[in-house]
Amino acid sequence: MRHLHLSFVLAFEFHLPQTAAMAGPLIVNTWPFTAATHAAYLSLTSSPTSDPISAVVAGCSKAEELQCDFTVGWGGSPDSNGETTLDALVMRGSDQNMGAVAGLRGVKDATRVARDVMELTKHSLLAGELATEFAIKQGYKNESLTSEYSRSLHDEWVKKGCVPNFWEDGRGCYGSVVEGRAVRNQFNEHNHDTIGQIALQSDGRMAIGMSSNGAKHKIAGRIGDAPIPGAGGYVDDEVGACVATGDGDVMMRHCPAFLGVELMRTGMTPQKAADEAVKRIAKKSTDFSGAIVCVSKDGEHAAAAHGFQNFSYSVQNGGKGEEDVRVIKIQPLTIQTAEQSEQKVLASY
Repeated sequence: MRHLHLSFVLAFEFHLPQTAAMAGPLIVNTWPFTAATHAAYLSLTSSPTSDPISAVVAGCSKAEELQCDFTVGWGGSPDSNGETTLDALVMRGSDQNMGAVAGLRGVKDATRVARDVMELTKHSLLAGELATEFAIKQGYKNESLTSEYSRSLHDEWVKKGCVPNFWEDGRGCYGSVVEGRAVRNQFNEHNHDTIGQIALQSDGRMAIGMSSNGAKHKIAGRIGDAPIPGAGGYVDDEVGACVATGDGDVMMRHCPAFLGVELMRTGMTPQKAADEAVKRIAKKSTDFSGAIVCVSKDGEHAAAAHGFQNFSYSVQNGGKGEEDVRVIKIQPLTIQTAEQSEQKVLASY
């Protein structure tokens, strides 16, 4: 039986492994999307009674508007048909009430529509064309989500025979198997799926927001982890919140955001909870790329990542401008098998 030996290099801002506890108002989100961080912070600090849900909607909507890395919002990550579809989630920490949309077509304001699902209906998740129909009935504009960038990305992919792709056998555009091309997309800092954002108000109220346009060249109809509670994000005012980003197909199988919150409930620090949540996935899927950011109810925050060359997250808990947003860089965790460890030992002789 092969055993896994895990070795870790933990989170550094390049001088601190994790923050000291600091209560809100606080905004934390995956990736260096500082404009989104600041937009959420402005909303959260507009009044001591400002709603954390409004803050994450403002932040995620800013990321959608700016098409951050073309992995959030319209005009990026075309599917196998060349279409961009959107996933989004909002969740309130006091009672876990939530709203989500998955595979939203033809409407750019995915996070706002997710909020409407939460506040206007008794449902939690709407999907596909009928989610679009719901949005249009609420007054949202029906428009193309295709951009010149997404069109050219899809055209180039088709010219290459529709590879790499997400078929196990690597089949090409017309169903034929392309020898040696059963290659998954490589998730990295420019193809990572998601913004996940956490808001903590000074009175302890929390919320999370998620927004994504999914994986590039995904099979049409695929839904990632972003709109799935417990997978993309989870929050409980009594404990804290966690949000995830990366290979959503793998990560949703492990519900890392829910796990991170529950580990903090047992008394783990955000750093230990994030490390353990990522480690659990890495034990089963050693080649996955992803990250999780955790924030305690006291405002302590930390992150862990695996498979990315680089990962960073953004924080604002003071100041008045976007220049006051801090970007914290994380050294990803490493994992090696017993076989790799033995080879290292032999090589040292």
